[in-house]
Amino acid sequence: MSSSSSSFRSPAGAAATLFSSDQKIRLGRLDVLRSSHSAFLGRRNPRGVVSVHPSSSSSSPSPIQAVSTPSKPEAATKRSKVEIIKEKSNFIRYPLNEELLTEAPNVNESAVQLIKFHGSYQQYNREERGGRSYSFMLRTKNPSGKVPNQLYLTMDDLADEFGIGTLRLTTRQTFQLHGVLKQNLKTVMSSIIRNMGSTLGACGDLNRNVLAPAAPYVKKDYLFAQETADNIAALLSPQSGFYYDMWVDGEQFMTAEPPEVVKARNDNSHGTNFVDSPEPIYGTQFLPRKFKVAVTVPTDNSVDLLTNDIGVVVVSDENGEPQGFNLYVGGGMGRTHRMESTFARLAEPLGYVPKEDILYAVKAIVVTQREHGRRDDRKYSRMKYLVSSWGIEKFKDVVEQYYGKKFEPSRELPEWEFKSYLGWHEQGDGAWFCGLHVDSGRVGGIMKKTLREVIEKYKIDVRITPNQNIVLCDIKTEWKRPITTVLAQAGLLQPEFVDPLNQTAMACPAFPLCPLAITEAERGIPSILKRVRAMFEKVGLEYEESVVIRVTGCPNGCARPYMAELGLVGDGPNSYQVWLGGTPNQTQIARSFMDKVKVHDLEKVFEPLFYHWKVDRETKESFGEFTTRMGFEKLKELIDTYKGGPQ
Repeated sequence: MSSSSSSFRSPAGAAATLFSSDQKIRLGRLDVLRSSHSAFLGRRNPRGVVSVHPSSSSSSPSPIQAVSTPSKPEAATKRSKVEIIKEKSNFIRYPLNEELLTEAPNVNESAVQLIKFHGSYQQYNREERGGRSYSFMLRTKNPSGKVPNQLYLTMDDLADEFGIGTLRLTTRQTFQLHGVLKQNLKTVMSSIIRNMGSTLGACGDLNRNVLAPAAPYVKKDYLFAQETADNIAALLSPQSGFYYDMWVDGEQFMTAEPPEVVKARNDNSHGTNFVDSPEPIYGTQFLPRKFKVAVTVPTDNSVDLLTNDIGVVVVSDENGEPQGFNLYVGGGMGRTHRMESTFARLAEPLGYVPKEDILYAVKAIVVTQREHGRRDDRKYSRMKYLVSSWGIEKFKDVVEQYYGKKFEPSRELPEWEFKSYLGWHEQGDGAWFCGLHVDSGRVGGIMKKTLREVIEKYKIDVRITPNQNIVLCDIKTEWKRPITTVLAQAGLLQPEFVDPLNQTAMACPAFPLCPLAITEAERGIPSILKRVRAMFEKVGLEYEESVVIRVTGCPNGCARPYMAELGLVGDGPNSYQVWLGGTPNQTQIARSFMDKVKVHDLEKVFEPLFYHWKVDRETKESFGEFTTRMGFEKLKELIDTYKGGPQ
């Protein structure tokens, strides 16, 4: 349904009336969804009637009809090219299955869109001249960032044998493996699947990797958050078998699912499912766009909670027993330069659900986006635009119809903190974990070799953090000293020896392989951080003081620059849009401050800001809070009148 609809009245089971510019539709409560690409919740016949036959679980004795009365001759609902590709694909198979068999080093445009659902992007080296050298980037799916020992060693081997010799840790707690040739895709994919891994749904228009705190604490709330992340990931995993058909000839490697996941997926008591479909939740069309979920515990914002389509927070009683969840909806980072109708957005509170209802509530939110998110223009297809267009109350009303209950008021929570989990920490079961900083998540060279030796020797499981770092788990006390020594020799230092600026910085890969990059990010950020450190020293800021800096090569926001205190977003060759005003705990969104700042001119902008932050800030005021309090007009005046720092 178009997001321009202006009203939705929602007592459970009641009718709802939606008005758009060209039609008036009255919808009853719908118990079976017949068509995933209709503008309505059922199948349209040529006369504009939606006939929906209740499922056996419905108490309604007869079919429900919703009659459309267009004010002009009915036209087909406009859909994007990707929607048509999905519809014709036989559940994400065709023509990818044929394209993989050709001699060409690449696949055609339809297959490019479909292979994303399998966890891969087609790329080429944009710096090569005289032709394109195609390769594929593979991304894994690791709920909570969990990586079993066997899978880590497999990924390490695959990077050397079929990739570019490096692994990349992502901002969504997964691996990216770059440089895989088309002829090797099946070998690499099947190796990952057969070694406790998966790439299914790591990209594409469906639920992506579910985040949760990477810390392996043996605490009830942390364990429950990670279990919930696993269950949400399972609930929203595709069911039609296309992934296994393509890469392991139909052999199934899925582990047994918890019964509560199977029950929630199959439940159709509120008209959420496609009956007799291989994809009961997604149908043939899947979702309008990517969908992101994060789960965490109070105070721990290591997951950038408010940047997700759904944020889930464990709520426990005074004895530490988890009781339910606060839900947040409508976050998202991607935007387009010079199009103010696209924007980054923070998620906002939806309400509270008891713990036994979480899967049903998440499913209801996903179905609301599936049915009402825009499918005509992918720039506006994320759920944040639906929430923004409707408003949170109308969105809640619609979700409650699919949920079958009213949301309770959100529970009060303490302040959020960013937690990096770097260094040594006790797990709570007698063992230790060690968080290691990895610049921009790139594992290569001596670091890669040493990590592999340690992980293999001690049979360690690892976890990837949402800040592109890695956590070594279940380490015995007697292993701490030898592990610390060998890691330090490879440059994997304890946090007290890592520049505070580097500890919170992030960058996306950008050049040379990302097709969307406008300028440098990962390759440019080391120099930028060194220059910022030099400016700190010049204006008299202490070494321990820091600013959250994030750099992306384009406005899509993979490194979440719009949450940074100082975000740099590529807007031209060697040029950045500067964003200011995020906070260290990632609870406030930044705003665009200045466009087209050339990389060699960064000091002209940054140094006056750092100097005045030092001399004009309030007690314990972060850089982001300072820039917000001062206001952008005043900051630009300070830049224009700056005569240099302390002599």
